[in-house]
Amino acid sequence: MGSTALQERGEGLGATASGEYRGLITAARFTDPQAEFAALRSGCAIFDSGFRTKISLTGGDRVRWLNGMVTNNIRDLAAGEGVYAFLLNPQGHILADLCAFNRGESIVVETDQSQLEIVLATFDHYIIMDDVEVTNLSEQATALGIGGPKSREVLAECGIQISDMRPLQIREMKSASDTACTVVRTDDPAIESYELWLDPAEVRKMWDALTTHGATPIGSEALELHRIAAGIPLNGVDIRERDLPQETEQARALNFNKGCYVGQEIVERIRSRGAVHRKFSGFMIAGDATITTGAKIVAGEKEVGEITSVATLHSSESAKTIALGYIRREVGAPGRAVTIGSFPATVVAVPIGNSALSPEERTFKERLA
Repeated sequence: MGSTALQERGEGLGATASGEYRGLITAARFTDPQAEFAALRSGCAIFDSGFRTKISLTGGDRVRWLNGMVTNNIRDLAAGEGVYAFLLNPQGHILADLCAFNRGESIVVETDQSQLEIVLATFDHYIIMDDVEVTNLSEQATALGIGGPKSREVLAECGIQISDMRPLQIREMKSASDTACTVVRTDDPAIESYELWLDPAEVRKMWDALTTHGATPIGSEALELHRIAAGIPLNGVDIRERDLPQETEQARALNFNKGCYVGQEIVERIRSRGAVHRKFSGFMIAGDATITTGAKIVAGEKEVGEITSVATLHSSESAKTIALGYIRREVGAPGRAVTIGSFPATVVAVPIGNSALSPEERTFKERLA
């Protein structure tokens, strides 16, 4: 398995462990993942996003063709804007998730390295007589992530001035050291965060500049704590090929006015006939609950779902466990009491965001003190 561009240039970064994350080897932790999570939620954290790979689509048919491939509206996407979407098979099941950005003369598709093979193979299968050229940019571009309420302040210290950017908006910028980068505002529901797309040769220099100006390095373990705490599903973990789009509760990936695309007939049939029988949801448990993925959710002594992701957030005084999974829709209303294993839990809507986990919570402020 390959490594991210930053990992390959990582001598002296200070990571204490590394491992596979979303298709590539990257830093797993620098200090304590709980403290790193707190830095992301309450300060400014920097992390390796090199596991997010990019594909360029060029040619005169690129917009029409991609619009007929994914679940969201590419046709009306303005230059400098992006959307989140699913790539489906003809039966309406999810093959991959991705973001598509209109770069003017091209469309850039961004997805996890772990999904790159299926995305490229699916694209190749459906390009027949279309004027579309697909270019894998994996060796030409990498990314850093920076997030937290102080992220814009730290970027400014490096000469990257961020005015208000909408989620999935994209801009070309330069740092104070004249390093060219593409800045993308992510659509994270819990924190303000950005991706910096960079030439791999420049990634270490940008990392050093941002950490020098106050960004706290964090690894993939803290990113997983944040992802689960925010209620963000991960393809291959929370979103599986057997899942249907409406089951994932990711309405932002769907557009019902764009016309036909692969799998659209199934998605439209679900919409016209009513809701699916199960839905993706979050679950809150007081304390450090020993729960594994695949654990069954029970309501009224009846099995009503299963868990796909679990994270426990610790503080000096208490702990809180957040789980993600699928539950029968008729018993999945937020606030509903259920049991997961032997632990009582409460259903919460996704995305969880800061409504359930504020960065100002006293326990996390103590971690930063």
